[in-house]
Amino acid sequence: MLARINFCIISVFTVSTSFAEVSRAQAEAAIERGINYFHSLSNRGGYVYSVTPDLSRRWGEGLLDENTIEVQPPGTPAVGMALLNAYNTTGSSIALNAAHDAAQALILGQNTHGGWQHTIQFDRPAGDMVSFDDDQTQSAISFLMALDQKVDDSELTAAINKALNLMKEAQLENGGWPHRYPSQGDYHDYATFNDEGINDCIRVMLEALQHYGRQEDEGVLLRAGRFLMISQLPPPQPGWAQQYNEFLRPAWARSFEPPSICPSVTLNNINSLLDLYIHIGRSEYLEPIPDSLKWIEGIRLPNGKWARFVELYTGKPLYYDRGRIRIDSLEELSEERRLGYGYQVDLRRKLDSIKQRHQQIIELGRDAYIARSDASPSVNTLENRISQLSTKVSAIFESQDSNGAWITKNDRFKKRTPGQLWQGDYEVADRISSRIFIDNIDILCEYVRLLDSRK
Repeated sequence: MLARINFCIISVFTVSTSFAEVSRAQAEAAIERGINYFHSLSNRGGYVYSVTPDLSRRWGEGLLDENTIEVQPPGTPAVGMALLNAYNTTGSSIALNAAHDAAQALILGQNTHGGWQHTIQFDRPAGDMVSFDDDQTQSAISFLMALDQKVDDSELTAAINKALNLMKEAQLENGGWPHRYPSQGDYHDYATFNDEGINDCIRVMLEALQHYGRQEDEGVLLRAGRFLMISQLPPPQPGWAQQYNEFLRPAWARSFEPPSICPSVTLNNINSLLDLYIHIGRSEYLEPIPDSLKWIEGIRLPNGKWARFVELYTGKPLYYDRGRIRIDSLEELSEERRLGYGYQVDLRRKLDSIKQRHQQIIELGRDAYIARSDASPSVNTLENRISQLSTKVSAIFESQDSNGAWITKNDRFKKRTPGQLWQGDYEVADRISSRIFIDNIDILCEYVRLLDSRK
């Protein structure tokens, strides 16, 4: 066990009803009841996305059998982080033991390279493929490292060392990370920003540097920072692509993901550059940002959204169906693609947040920005935040049943048929959701910490 990082996750739970204010004791009791119940749903300490109240059906991306748990958020690592958040907030041994069980499930599923895939199947050996897609391997490492700051466990330490060695070994020569490792002989080998793959790798290595201070981890980050710099496309389109081939050119991934410039990827990369600047202090990480922000603001669509894919050189939005079939407009896409993929996205809130962060860093300077981030909130800020959370916390408290469960009634979700592409159909059922559990625990924990800050 070495240094420590505090994690705080803030989620949104909206209601329109007014409730009485929940006391600290009530909030803490709700946290413990929720954890006791949700832990009873675990499989060897691991979790899926959702289950029916009678436990007859289990879902991840699709239906899962009783021997399978999810790694991809909001699966086992994300639940583990919420449990650890509860322990950090309340000191509950129940929360810490449940978090440790989640770590044991992940360690059981760690493969020979040191990483993870989408799921862990306890009835068969872990495969030899590592996925950096959708925060799969990265979220597992983040959680294990966070838990390592709280417990002394040689098996946990060994798993972390194996995983961090993987991060170094899997890093491409150019400084990025592939979609999958080891080499697959196709687009999975490309340096991939899609779904924040490289961004999550950078986050993990920043956490590792803070936790353990290893010089080799800083070297990994410097190579990643260099890749962000050299992969930015030139003016007049100074953004980034979803993936790059070995020649550092935007490349095809799946047959509906063309070589292009991607506004959402560009915003993610600006955030990563700001993270690297804050933690490492190299001013060159700030240089690509102003032009990129100006470009994003200039390519907004008439409907107020942004195209996921922007054509190189022309700046036109790109829409592709499966089979690399270019379509002229969003409305002409097949139903499966139009409903199953975000070809247009609303980036206004994200863009405003990143612009504000960038401006604050420039105006305050690195040291003052860090100092302000670490400072305790003012009394007015504290009370305003408690007031903002009070209705949400009351709703969470009132919606918890006598067993400690939060059940989403008549949940509407995609109907999946094994071996088939989603056809746009939905089904409805009562479900208990990992996402809801995580959000509710994190909101309750923030509320308790804020009440404690009043003292």
